[in-house]
Amino acid sequence: MSDESSNFLREIIKSDLAAGTHGGAVVTRFPPEPNGYLHIGHAKAICVDFGLAREFGGQCNLRMDDTNPEKEETEYVSSIKADVRWLGFEWGDGFYNASDYFDRMYACAEHLVREGKAYVCFLSGDEVREYRGTVDTSGKPSPTRDASAEDNLVELRKMREGAYADGHCTLRAKIDLTSSNMKLRDPPLYRIRRATHHNTGDAWCIYPFYDYAHPLEDAFEGITHSICTLEFQDNRAIYDWVVANCPIPTWAPRQYEMARLSVAYTITSKRKLIQLVTDGHVRGWDDPRMPTLAGFRRRGVPPEAIVDFCERVGVGKADNLVDPKLLDACIRDALNHEAPRVMAVLDPLKVTVTNWPEGTVDMLPASYWPHDVPKEGERDVPFSGTLYVDRDDFAEVPPKKWRRLAPGAEVRLRYGYLITCTEVVKDADGNVTELRCTYDPASRGGTSPDGRKVAGTLHWVSAAHSVPAEVRLYEPLFTVPKPAAEEDYLKVLNPSALTVMSARVEPGLASAAAGDRFQFERTGYFVRDADEGLVFNRVVTLKDRFRPKAPELAERKAVVAGEAKARTLSAAEERRATALAERGVPAEQAAILAQSSRMLSFFEAAVSSHDNARGVAALVTNELMRATKDTPVEDLPITPARLARTVALVDDGTLSSKLGRKLFAALLVEDAEPDDVVAARGWKQIKDPAVLQPIIDELVAANPDKVAAFRAGRDRLKGFFVGQVMKRTGGQADPGLVQRLVGQALEA
Repeated sequence: MSDESSNFLREIIKSDLAAGTHGGAVVTRFPPEPNGYLHIGHAKAICVDFGLAREFGGQCNLRMDDTNPEKEETEYVSSIKADVRWLGFEWGDGFYNASDYFDRMYACAEHLVREGKAYVCFLSGDEVREYRGTVDTSGKPSPTRDASAEDNLVELRKMREGAYADGHCTLRAKIDLTSSNMKLRDPPLYRIRRATHHNTGDAWCIYPFYDYAHPLEDAFEGITHSICTLEFQDNRAIYDWVVANCPIPTWAPRQYEMARLSVAYTITSKRKLIQLVTDGHVRGWDDPRMPTLAGFRRRGVPPEAIVDFCERVGVGKADNLVDPKLLDACIRDALNHEAPRVMAVLDPLKVTVTNWPEGTVDMLPASYWPHDVPKEGERDVPFSGTLYVDRDDFAEVPPKKWRRLAPGAEVRLRYGYLITCTEVVKDADGNVTELRCTYDPASRGGTSPDGRKVAGTLHWVSAAHSVPAEVRLYEPLFTVPKPAAEEDYLKVLNPSALTVMSARVEPGLASAAAGDRFQFERTGYFVRDADEGLVFNRVVTLKDRFRPKAPELAERKAVVAGEAKARTLSAAEERRATALAERGVPAEQAAILAQSSRMLSFFEAAVSSHDNARGVAALVTNELMRATKDTPVEDLPITPARLARTVALVDDGTLSSKLGRKLFAALLVEDAEPDDVVAARGWKQIKDPAVLQPIIDELVAANPDKVAAFRAGRDRLKGFFVGQVMKRTGGQADPGLVQRLVGQALEA
């Protein structure tokens, strides 16, 4: 977790440290049950538990909550360890199992019985529910509730020794049958279950319930801050009761609850995930369609992207449904500077260059990195007389503004030449099988020797030199935002969640190792899969392509900026646009707003909260309208007041413009107030030179070759240092201040 960000858990720990609570110790734990693979929801808990311990110089234990032997396996233990390490966290000597404490837990159970605070109950499950009462009526005591401590101790030991069949009786706490918290109406502590445990074998035939085991494990390990999710809020009363009534070695641990991470179009129920695997709906726990961390790893998602995602979601006390587009954005941010650019054709269409010198191969230099990525490196790609382009890049009858291949159209081949389509070859069924084109020999490298404009640039590969590869394209596994809410969640499985294509890729990709990531130009980010053969998984597209079913939008053409700009304004719209321009709104944005009554109303409501027409218009036309292309604005959590507050936070210098855009992106998917989001993520602009100067000094010292090159005249390298400072500060640094300080450091 970012040292600069803030949330209620961090403030609690700071307060405890200031007061000397727990002797200044910070000990957290991540306690998964080893009955399945970890999923994206667990990632947030991992980042919070381990992140807080790391930040405050404490310890986070990894503990297997293995109290249910019928569902737990060593395979899951191994996978959990691998996932935690993959996210970048270590537990040192702090690895434990709940089963390590079975003897101590049982000793505490006998203590409770001797103190008259627990008893053996012989009611059936249905009878227990009946005796417990309702929220409107008190419970009634079990027939054995008031038996003597001596008799209950005998019965507990008979349970322990295997005298009773499974389910014959339970050990229950004696708390309060009139409590408004139903959890306190004599909750069960132990049940009989004859099952071989993966750690203790057949040593035990009784096993503790979670509500009894969990607080004792925390107490035995000296946990200071026991963090769980909101569904355990009512269980905190049992937690505190167990800690207060059992002998514990150190301080009494405290439980704190936070909102769980719920992602749209995703299921995180282990029972349902197991069903997806066992019934063959997916290929296994690490299927890239699965929301498991193993699935994300197999799909090629960098672990830092998931950590960044969890950080952006933040820590709060209100449950919300997070749009998966936020995770996709984090993945793109992580891969942009890490994945070299290469060319691959997913759906090959043959192109014959008819005037190419027969037998000639031209090796063209091609950079691995675009201009805005400060890295160097290139390879040679072979250009021959027979090529492949993507079938989607050709249209026999092109639509308006088509910028790709069509009969008679000229395009630029990336790093190569300008070609013109002269003939279309079809098979007997009328399917296009080949394009015949001519090339301009003077256009090597994609230049236009006579200055003519060529709008489209396509990727391609040489037919003779490229290699075949299987490419797997992944989309969300479900077609509705809340599949778990469906009566039958299997009926909303996305039939297009996996598409397999027979592609052709650059020859150099044949030697890629499993796990190597690339950006296939114009297509997306991909990773070499571990399967035999040359297989690439799509990590994420270059932009959002998944479009779940959405209601018809009556004003869609009015809110799409491109369409708005293309249409001539009516007289009334001209008057509205002129009035907006007089208030400082740029002419193009004024024209867009003038054509949409819905967006104009939103704009006016926002300006009434914060009088900056130019700033509000920029967010409405550039960000909000993009978000409402497929979802009505009424269905988004953003409101005019929240948009206005976002602009105000940028205007008063609290946020940089970049952080303002990040805040607005968060408000599109989170039902939260801007100031709460800023506080949760710590997005306050850094304006103190004393904070930024050490970062700049470190970068200058670590990159002497780039400093020398800058001083020799490569002025563009200043952008590298500015970008690195912004990256290290999470975009929170004042850009103008960074520019000035970097300039001073480089010119010193």
